[in-house]
Amino acid sequence: MEQAGTRPMMTASSLRDLREEAATCRACPLWKNATQTVFGEGPAHAEAVLVGEQPGDKEDLSGKPFVGPAGQMLDRALEDAGIERKKVYVTNAVKHFKFVPRGKIRLHQKPTTPEIRACRQWYERELASIKPTLVVAMGATAAQTVLGKITPINRNRGRLINLDDGMKALVTVHPSYLLRLPDAQSRTREYQRFVDDLKIASAALA
Repeated sequence: MEQAGTRPMMTASSLRDLREEAATCRACPLWKNATQTVFGEGPAHAEAVLVGEQPGDKEDLSGKPFVGPAGQMLDRALEDAGIERKKVYVTNAVKHFKFVPRGKIRLHQKPTTPEIRACRQWYERELASIKPTLVVAMGATAAQTVLGKITPINRNRGRLINLDDGMKALVTVHPSYLLRLPDAQSRTREYQRFVDDLKIASAALA
């Protein structure tokens, strides 16, 4: 059983305080080029927390998680799995956008392990405040944060994993993965696998 570590005691109203504190986080260098910290959003006592990798370009500009193309894909998949997005808390393992500029375009870069570790305190403190039943890790970076170690997606997806405090974790792909698939057939197949994973989450919450 994975142990997420000892988390501080937080009050029910602490998410607002955490968001304000995270806005000035300097624990790693990513804040220097990002527009702003993108903190999680959702009910203060959501039964499920969905964890992605990091904000993208749209999220960095808006300050809200999962509002770009990957967020639209996630919304569609949640609906098909019978989960209302407004009832789940959505956040990222890393709270600043990491990118490399290419002309006017900002290309996403994968966070490093030190950057993931530096940002993990915010995930831990979000979890301590919300106390969810289930955590869904979407993508390798999210799985590394949730489980505390590098975790292969395909070897671990599709089943519930025990965390501490009686919580469960579910590992699946990040919705942006579906957007990168080269053909319609693979996109349809992998989208359905993603929905099937989310249906496991839906059943666990029910």
